[in-house]
Amino acid sequence: MATAAARILIVEDTPTQAEVARALLRDLGHDIRLAETGAEALEQALSWHPDAIMMDLELPDFSGFEAMRRLRAQGVEAAIIVVTAHGSVNHAVEAMREGAVDFIVKPYAKTRLTVTLQNALEKRALATELREVKAQLTRESYFGFIGASPAMQAVYRTIESVAASKANVFITGESGTGKELAAEAVHQASPRRNRPFIALNCAAIPRDLLESEIFGHVKGAFTGATDSRPGAAKLADGGTLFLDEIGEMPLEMQVKLLRFVQTGSFQPVGASRPEKVDVRIVSATNRDPWLEVEAGRFREDLYYRLYVVPVDMPPLRDRGADVLLIARHFLAAFAREEGKRFRGFAREAEQALAAYPWPGNVRQLQNVVRNIVVLHDGARVEPGMLPPMLLRNAIRPAAPSAPAEPSVPAEPEAAESQPAPPIAAPDWAWAPEPAATPPASAPWLPPAEPAPFLPLAEVEKHYILAALDHTAQDVPRAAAMLGVNPSTIYRKLQSWRAEGTSARP
Repeated sequence: MATAAARILIVEDTPTQAEVARALLRDLGHDIRLAETGAEALEQALSWHPDAIMMDLELPDFSGFEAMRRLRAQGVEAAIIVVTAHGSVNHAVEAMREGAVDFIVKPYAKTRLTVTLQNALEKRALATELREVKAQLTRESYFGFIGASPAMQAVYRTIESVAASKANVFITGESGTGKELAAEAVHQASPRRNRPFIALNCAAIPRDLLESEIFGHVKGAFTGATDSRPGAAKLADGGTLFLDEIGEMPLEMQVKLLRFVQTGSFQPVGASRPEKVDVRIVSATNRDPWLEVEAGRFREDLYYRLYVVPVDMPPLRDRGADVLLIARHFLAAFAREEGKRFRGFAREAEQALAAYPWPGNVRQLQNVVRNIVVLHDGARVEPGMLPPMLLRNAIRPAAPSAPAEPSVPAEPEAAESQPAPPIAAPDWAWAPEPAATPPASAPWLPPAEPAPFLPLAEVEKHYILAALDHTAQDVPRAAAMLGVNPSTIYRKLQSWRAEGTSARP
């Protein structure tokens, strides 16, 4: 496969060798520059941004290995090919460790250099493309959503997949998880984005007015109908109709909605002729829709008409580090709105936020952050600014139990004949402090043998497992409470399994 023209930086302190490399690459159409020292190579790399660097190991100011370290430290992503007369296995290994993609020894043939350079450029292009794809797949925001967790990435992909179609969407999830935001995202990502998005909360409308709210009415249709009024179905023509809390819709209204979903036509209350519209329906409920069907509260035929593409909104407690992403977003927005100085959270405050289960989900987190901003001010949110419910939920490492007070014997003779047994340390912690010195009146007893210390690895293991038990095996929350990265816990668990030992001691 032919390689497109690229920028090649040749780092070589011997002019004749540099010209040999330039001559061999001249016919390939690459843009070539030379550098004689490591410092010059660093300067050229930062200003010119080459695609590949041919690096000699023996340079006047410092070695090629040191040059590679400095290049990587400065964020230079060029493909580095080590070219040297001192070829050895050790040199090759060290070159690869410092980030080189290949290693060739002088003298070299044109074919060897050409193939090596082509492979290096292709590998760099693939790595760049992979980073771009990964960045697209791991988004921290999407149509108003804030979140980079795997659960939210799945929601984003589902919305993107269904947006272009006309299929009805059914969104489920706990209260406060962002079901209406998901419905708006479906609309905004679809070809209907420039048409109306009409939201209707079925639980907030009286039963006798629900039909009129959805399908409209004509003048005089009922007492108080002084004018004709279009309903949500008419207003959403060409766009999206969002029926929130559809599980609250009465059964008699579900029959009329079923006909509308099947035919696209409806009849306003009091009208003599039906009307037809082009509407995409997105429904939502915080209940399990199939359980509602089994309980007889939701029509099965309507369920199958609406439950075409399900979107399940994950609760906030299952979204790991999204809690802190969302909290920081709300903090910046509310601080700007209220004219406060907040710029972030203290570490202990972040740990408390991550440890809390958030039964009210994102809506509850939003209210908590707004409460903090309204009632306090400062550069950071400190733990003392958090509501008490968050502080109660944050666990702290338990201190070792204080040694029990030695009981006073009933008979002095018994105390002399039976020395007090040593106090055992907890099975997860360090040895307790030694017992208090007995009173001067008591006879001298030899000191008890100190309790053995446990290896630090065992103490660490017990703490990690205790945190996982406390969070129902939620690794990100456990990591936040322990003040470590989630990858640390994953690595420890994998290491214990690899050793052939149970995760439980």
